Amino acid sequence: MNELRLFAVEGVGQVVEGDDLVALFLDAFEGAGHALAHHDVIVVTSKVVSKSEGRVVPFDGSDEHRERLIAQESTRILRRRGPLRITETAHGFVNANAGIDHSNTAEDTAVLLPRDPDRSARRFRGDISRRRGVDVGVVVTDTFGRTWRNGVTDVALGCAGVKPILDLRGTTDALGRTLEVTEVAIVDEIAAAANLVLAKDAGTPFGVVRGLSEQFFGEGSVAEHIVRSASGDLFR
Repeated sequence: MNELRLFAVEGVGQVVEGDDLVALFLDAFEGAGHALAHHDVIVVTSKVVSKSEGRVVPFDGSDEHRERLIAQESTRILRRRGPLRITETAHGFVNANAGIDHSNTAEDTAVLLPRDPDRSARRFRGDISRRRGVDVGVVVTDTFGRTWRNGVTDVALGCAGVKPILDLRGTTDALGRTLEVTEVAIVDEIAAAANLVLAKDAGTPFGVVRGLSEQFFGEGSVAEHIVRSASGDLFR
């Protein structure tokens, strides 16, 4: 039987620039009586990564200031509708308003996306290995909208130790047919699953996913393997 366990790590508190995220995670997780296991996946929200890395900026609440921040964080503005901008960031992400967030941050501030979420995930994973001697995966997440569908879900902005994509092309389905186009976005599925226990209003920036198949672990990055190039994107 395939089975997953999802933990929300509570009791972390507010994160500020310079905070040691690994120490905050370990204190909260182990303080609740848990211990990390081989190939657990630690989910870290991009909000706390950005806060710890100094990506919080002043914001006066005006439309003009919002426009300046969006322009600063975008390489292209793809669509405009009222205050909404569909943007392409320097990471290659296509998202709303360059991913700039005004929730769960101090008044008169805004939180920008991490500069390099894959690097942040690798650093977190390396610190866990050095401090606890256990091999884990790390996924840095954020909330995105999606084309074709209403509602938002969490996706991976960065990862380490987990294969971003499980390539099933060339394998066969249950009836023996060869799969020709199937590539599963493993890290996005992990992000979405973990979001079910990471309540937006509960101050739970960390989660742990336990029980993933060994075939999901390996090297890769969101920037290299998940972000679709413009030449292959029908919407750009």
